[in-house]
Amino acid sequence: MSAPWQPLLQWWFGSFESPNEIAADKGTLWFGKRDSQDLEARTRFGGQVEQALAGELTEWAQCPEGWLALVLLLDQLPRMIYRDTPKAFSGDLRAQALVAQGIAADFDRQLRPIQRVFIYLVFEHCENLAVQNEAVSRFLDLVEQQSGADRAVFADNLDYAERHQKIIARFGRFPHRNAVLGRESTVEEIEFLSGPGSRF
Repeated sequence: MSAPWQPLLQWWFGSFESPNEIAADKGTLWFGKRDSQDLEARTRFGGQVEQALAGELTEWAQCPEGWLALVLLLDQLPRMIYRDTPKAFSGDLRAQALVAQGIAADFDRQLRPIQRVFIYLVFEHCENLAVQNEAVSRFLDLVEQQSGADRAVFADNLDYAERHQKIIARFGRFPHRNAVLGRESTVEEIEFLSGPGSRF
């Protein structure tokens, strides 16, 4: 019998082997904003997301793949299922703690490089500069470990990490979250949001 997290990992990463092929196949799911994808996430995994947000499914974190799946339930899927609501970010603190625990156990090194991207993205989502610096460092390591065509995939991840880092260094938060979270934007943030590359 397959592990309970296997359907989620299969949906998220697919069946290809190389990072380049996986990213080409799943990039729209990962970083696109489509109602159909959000609905599929809610329909297939909404119950597990609610369990994870409630502090359940902790037994998944006893092995690297289960840990990865639980991180996805806390960090990635709420951003789809609860898009444009405060609940989209409601798993972030739990995800950050879970990632810290798993990295301390060296779980990230036991995952495939493309899977590690979604562990380090948890750092990238954090409104804290020290954590952002950690994200950039982790993505830089991933790039340096790659060669050939696959290297470009991880270089792209590094670029996004560096852009997130610069925003936190400048504002101490992500201005594009202000409206959803009921935070008042400063004049500088409003000006920033009117330009390209200000939203993720």
